[in-house]
Amino acid sequence: MKRKVIFEIGALYRDSFRVTAFTFGEGEKALCIVGSMRGNENQQLYCCSRLIHRLRLLEEQGRLTPGRQIMVIPCVNPYSINIRKRFWPIDNTDINRMYPGYALGETTQRIAAGVFDVVKEYALGIQFASFYMPGQFVPHVRIMKTGYEDVPMACEFGLPYVVLHSPRPFDTATLNYNWQIWETKAFSLYTTNTSRLDETSAKQAEEAVLNFMVHRGLLRYHSNSGYISRVIESDDFVNLRAPTAGFFACQVKPGDQVEPGQLLAQIRDPYTGDVTASLTAPCGGTVAFAADDPMTYESTAVIKLIRDED
Repeated sequence: MKRKVIFEIGALYRDSFRVTAFTFGEGEKALCIVGSMRGNENQQLYCCSRLIHRLRLLEEQGRLTPGRQIMVIPCVNPYSINIRKRFWPIDNTDINRMYPGYALGETTQRIAAGVFDVVKEYALGIQFASFYMPGQFVPHVRIMKTGYEDVPMACEFGLPYVVLHSPRPFDTATLNYNWQIWETKAFSLYTTNTSRLDETSAKQAEEAVLNFMVHRGLLRYHSNSGYISRVIESDDFVNLRAPTAGFFACQVKPGDQVEPGQLLAQIRDPYTGDVTASLTAPCGGTVAFAADDPMTYESTAVIKLIRDED
């Protein structure tokens, strides 16, 4: 294992901003794994730290395929992690909306450009991503429909679901989208949590990456092949929206199976405590996402279901 700084910017009043990477093996640039880009992505950073620890042991055991290099970048935004601020501390911009970056632009554009110059050289890319709304997700692989997506390869992770996502305008400035445009086979891995650590889904994500590496010929390892992934479109999620604002009390969690008419959540008046709305399942299926903020606002999507297959 080698540790190196792949991008650095000097600072006037504190230590320099550095993006650190860990490499395993030598030769062809085969796989790059990227962790947290936002200051609340503790789970994504944790997943990378587990992988770095595991890959170091596997390298010492001689299990990595010779002639291939693997890089792990655990954190792209250590400044925000340090002060627990989701976006860039100075101007509140999102690094994952700045790719492929601009070396002469604003600070976050320069960070994105410096990181992307390194990661675009790899044939395969994995990002531990988080959803833009606070909540918990069922573990899954997500790929953007750019014309370069590879669904069979996404199934090699062995996670329960592969989600195909039609990119919206702001998605075109994300790492995953630009990785694919620059001909890297790119995948986003979603675990259950973002700001809080979840050991179960972190371990599942770690094994999913190792499964993928075995399938891609990067690792000699007897892995658990995991699930036979179900492929779904992100537009096919059944969205349940809050009809009114108030305290949000969810009765289910991601992965739960629900029946038509089952009570999923209640909303209570923040002044009186009265139940102002009840959300019930419109169909049978699996809970894919559940908001976990104590308060919700009118018309916010608070639960997403994956409809049962016929």
